[in-house]
Amino acid sequence: MTQTDSLLAQSAVALRRLIGSKEISPVELLEACIARIEAVNPFINAITATCYERAREEARAAERAVLDGAPLGLLHGLPLGVKDLEATAGLLTTYGSPLYRDNVPSADNVLVARLRAAGAIVTGKTNIPEMGAGANSRNAVWGATGNPFNPNLNAGGSSGGSAAALATDMLPVCTGSDTGGSLRIPAAKCGVVGFRPSPGVVPSSRKLLGWTPISVVGPMGRTVADACLQLAASAGVSASDPLTYALDPMSFLLPANVDLGSLRVGWTEDFGVCAVDNQIRQVFRDKIAAMRHLFRSCDEIQFDLGDAHRCFDVLRAESFVAGTREAYQRDPQSLGPNTRANYEMGAAMSLSDSAWAQAEQTRILGRFQAAFEDYDVILSPTTPVSPFPWTNLYAETINGEKQENYYRWLAPTYVVTLTTHPAISLPCGLDHAGMPFGLQVVGRFRADHHTLGVAHAMEQAFAGSAALRRPLPRLDQLRAAQPGLKSIVTAPPVLDGSSGGAASVSAV
Repeated sequence: MTQTDSLLAQSAVALRRLIGSKEISPVELLEACIARIEAVNPFINAITATCYERAREEARAAERAVLDGAPLGLLHGLPLGVKDLEATAGLLTTYGSPLYRDNVPSADNVLVARLRAAGAIVTGKTNIPEMGAGANSRNAVWGATGNPFNPNLNAGGSSGGSAAALATDMLPVCTGSDTGGSLRIPAAKCGVVGFRPSPGVVPSSRKLLGWTPISVVGPMGRTVADACLQLAASAGVSASDPLTYALDPMSFLLPANVDLGSLRVGWTEDFGVCAVDNQIRQVFRDKIAAMRHLFRSCDEIQFDLGDAHRCFDVLRAESFVAGTREAYQRDPQSLGPNTRANYEMGAAMSLSDSAWAQAEQTRILGRFQAAFEDYDVILSPTTPVSPFPWTNLYAETINGEKQENYYRWLAPTYVVTLTTHPAISLPCGLDHAGMPFGLQVVGRFRADHHTLGVAHAMEQAFAGSAALRRPLPRLDQLRAAQPGLKSIVTAPPVLDGSSGGAASVSAV
């Protein structure tokens, strides 16, 4: 491992500490990140638009602040990747749509402004599906993001570029957002952490339906502590999001101290309503068997979540109708197939459908609470299938059963979205295909601190287990994607022996 590899392998928390103690320079770190992006990004296409020269100026200013003994923000000097759904001043923001191919915002949105105020250095944008529609980060502007463990396979979405950039150590901090699983799914597929906070913890200033609780902004990271660091820099009340409320952002900085041995854990393969591949079911059961000794109790539980699928259909479609109505009415063909399908589904619905969905979501929340009468957290697979080729827009079948629409395969995450409970995807070894397996940890209602604390304690415990610890891709084996060809893994991924480490990709 080279000195640069060792530097980039450090967690965001460790890098911020090294900057503050003058052991590394923000300039040195940025140049290492740029070099890694230039070497790796051509293979996986995670980073889209960049602003290297501006970032270099900001890194030099950050270096001077350290040398001058000036006050330093939580993210001081850390290069930042921003999901291409978030507006960034002076930097191309396309939303993955040809309609916005030349869109350069004049101002940062609230999330980006807060991260920059905390000292983060915007370095580039990260790839997404068009308008964030789907869990395959592929669009007509930038192309597809390949999985760091095999670039022929998809990296998930819609925060797929951020997850892949983190997994390959291109950037130490990247943003994400989540409606049906857009933080959790790519985190699971790339072997990193994605936390969906409760609605209102982090402001989402770009959502048009300000009162909806299904769309949130949240952090990603290579570790739970890294996610907490970003959360502390971005959480807090803002009138740009009417669901936000007064809270202490710094309370998220350190994960809560949780004794795993005191936890009553419930687990489910499918929440009673989700299609899950039989091999993923077996992998999940094997993971539960390998970790159950960590907890006070660990029991399979049953759920009755009503008509969760139709409920999510309606609520999701409402958001897309609000966001794409003008573009669709101007020219339906200007939208990609996923975005167009969302709009058309919503446009065909009635006020009666909307009222029913709002009421059903309330009923689902009530039903979900029954599980927490006896359990502290709920565990499930984050995704129901192993990563598939990005040439396929979505998982069309599961166990041979055709999926009703392009996002039905996201059900293990979107049923949790409907409850508004906090949830995190935690790296948990490999699946049957040698790809990262993500464990979804669902906490109690509004128990964000406790959920993060549980995940942090599990992450530390998993580090000692070859079956459960975070896997790392093999960059030294990286090959360009070959669309349409059968994927062949040429070397196994590395299983990280610590809470963070050097990444490399094995794929053809």
